Formats: sequence, C-alpha cells, structure tokens
Amino acid sequence: MVPQWFIEEKRDGREHAEADLRAWVRGIADGSLPDYQIAAWLMAAYLNGLSEAETATLTDAMMRSGECLAWDLPAPTADKHSTGGVGDKISLPLAPVCAALGLAVPMISGRGLGLTGGTLDKLESIPGFNVRLSVADFRRIVADVGCCLIGQTDTLAPADRRLYALRDVTGTVPSIPLITASIMSKKLAEGAQHLLFDVKFGSGAFMRTRADAHRLAESLIATGRRLGRRCRALITDMDQPLGRAVGNALEVREALETLSGRGPWDIRALTIEEAAHLALSAGRFADLPLARRAAAKALADGSALRRFRAMVAAQGGTLDAPLPTAEIRVPVPAPRGGFIEHVNAETIGRVALELGAGRVKVTDTPNLAAGLDALLQQGDVVTPGQPLCFLCADTERRAESLVEQTLAAFTITDSQPPERELIAETLIG
Repeated sequence: MVPQWFIEEKRDGREHAEADLRAWVRGIADGSLPDYQIAAWLMAAYLNGLSEAETATLTDAMMRSGECLAWDLPAPTADKHSTGGVGDKISLPLAPVCAALGLAVPMISGRGLGLTGGTLDKLESIPGFNVRLSVADFRRIVADVGCCLIGQTDTLAPADRRLYALRDVTGTVPSIPLITASIMSKKLAEGAQHLLFDVKFGSGAFMRTRADAHRLAESLIATGRRLGRRCRALITDMDQPLGRAVGNALEVREALETLSGRGPWDIRALTIEEAAHLALSAGRFADLPLARRAAAKALADGSALRRFRAMVAAQGGTLDAPLPTAEIRVPVPAPRGGFIEHVNAETIGRVALELGAGRVKVTDTPNLAAGLDALLQQGDVVTPGQPLCFLCADTERRAESLVEQTLAAFTITDSQPPERELIAETLIG
C-alpha cells in the first residue's frame, strides 16, 4: 500500500480494498504514517464518504489497533454511548440500574469539552473517586459489583486517539463514517456484547437535526451488525437541557436523587428506557414493558443505589463526604409570570461553560462545583420574580455577569405548552 496512491483513491471517490484500509490503520497506530498524509486522507474521506463496508473495516481495524477485552462472566455484558449534551448525566444512574437487573456494565467514558459535560468529570467530583484504573482492577470491579466507569486506557483503540486529534484540527469531525468508527472502535474494544446508543439532536447536541441523528444511529447499528454486536439506538431531544442541574457535582446530586427514587422526570424516564432496552437485548426480560417495570423497581427499592454506592467504594470514593459546593449562588428572576415554554440547551451550556463548569481546551481544569441548579423546565408554572434557576460560581461578579444571558435561554408563554417529546425514535438492529 503506497500512501499517496491510497489518498488519491479516496480523493477520486473510489472504495478502498479491505487489506489496504487495515494497513493504513496500522500505519496510524504505529506512527509510520505522517500527520500530513493522514490529514489529507481524512479530508478526502470527509468529502467523498466511506461505504458501509469501509466503515466497518475501519472500525474493526481501529479496535484491533490495541487491546481488546473479553469477558467471561455469568452475566451478559452491556454498555451505552451517548453523543452528549447539556445536563446529560444518564450514565451515572443507568450503569447501577443495569447491574441491578443482572447485567455486567464495563463502561469506558470521556471528559467534557465545550458544551458537552463529561461523565468522568462528574464522577471525579465525588471525593476520592478514581477513574484511572488498571484493566485488572476494571475487570475485578465489573465482576464484583456489576458496573465500573473508567476513562479510556492507553491500550484501547490507540489509532482512534491519533485520528480524533487530527480530525479536530482539520475540520473533518462532522463525518458520520468517521464518527461511527471512533465511537464503535472504543465500545467494541471494551468487549460489551449489547450496545445502546443515545443519539441526541437539537441546539445542545452535536447533531443539530433529527435527520442527521437518524443517519448516525443507522450507521452505528449497521456497523455493529457487520461486526457481530447487537445494537439499539434511541434518538433523543437535546434542544432543551436534561434535568434541573447542569454542572459536575450538581449533576451527581441529581443522579443520586434519581437513584433514591426521586429526581426529575426526564432523567428518570430516560434511565428507565435505556436500561429496559439493554436488559431486553441481553435476554433478561420477555418484553419491553416488563423490563421497564423492573428498571423502575430498581430505582424505587434502593437496589440500584446500593450498586452505585458499592461501585463508588470499589473505585476509592465515598458518598459520606460532601460534594463540592459553590460559594456563590445567584438567582435568575423571571421577568414575568406564565408557563415555561422552552429552555434553550445551547445557551444554558454556554453559561455553564462561562461559570467554569466545563472546558474550552482539553487541558482546562473545570470548577467541579460550578453550574446551574434548580432549572425550571418546559411546562413549569412561574411567577414574576421567581428564580428560573440559580447560577453557582466562585465569585458573585462572574455569576451576576451571566444573568442576562441566562434569561435569554427561557421562553415564557401564557398558555400551557405541549408535553416534551423526550424520545423521538427507536432503532433496533
């Protein structure tokens, strides 16, 4: 395989031979291919696309560029991936609910960047919680507790790390085949047999339209099918934030409320639905209604919360020590009374970022206590002057400077708006 010929092939819209594509990925992983040739190919692939077969081969080769975990457990293995959004804390209650339903959940998660919050950052707001575990410890905790959430190791899908970094600086991130290969290579390397994808669309999502989200979901499922995984996808709304808290420690508190049988309706509903789909895919229940009832019971009877506590303890953390709390808590008063018609997720995400809750660069350190709390949601009744939310920050000046921007996220109307459609579509592979 001559690199420039390989690049020209995709530049001209032709399909790669499987052997050549695998050799290309080996060159990415071992460093024999220079960045400039990889970047040229990424742009050619972005402009001309990859076929379903090419996407599956790329995914498989990226997965095999490093260690691939295999699980010998009595419980079926399952995991989910979310394309991310504002207030998306579903992984925190979902993993222990699935464990309570008899699944083993080896979940490898990421950090937040930009408007998208990271599961690892949320977990690290729990005192002592360690997300940098060895593969041996990862295996042990999944076997003992039923779930474990860690960051990507150096040995899992190393080709993806190099490709992702180059995609980010070459304007080739919004390519569905490249997104698919990036997501799937990591999920397949961790070894879970049953996968669920939460593909979000809207102002606070990477995919802005439902049509784009549908195309990505189809690509993920098709690739999983070709590579022998049972996959499902939910296409969900991220035009408005999830839950009533945005920010790392604030979202952990909300996840704990959900695991205690309370929590916002949307966090609870999405947790139950995702757990039910994974449990049904793994053969734990005969139908979806039975699986939903079992997931709801795991939240109500404390069994999911006990799994979460056991996972936190196994990963060095404690829920007995206080979570980080912001020194400043500034209310955002409603300018008028009525009903909350809409809350713009992108605006809320930008405010959270400016409060210090997220990252602009990968090297940034977020303020784990910062964010927005007690957010009113679509359909809530509000009176003049009532707080629409509270801005949690390290200084009063920072919080007060963002009050007007936060106000712009809320639309208030005189009539009751329709109920929010949280799940727009379900795809089963």
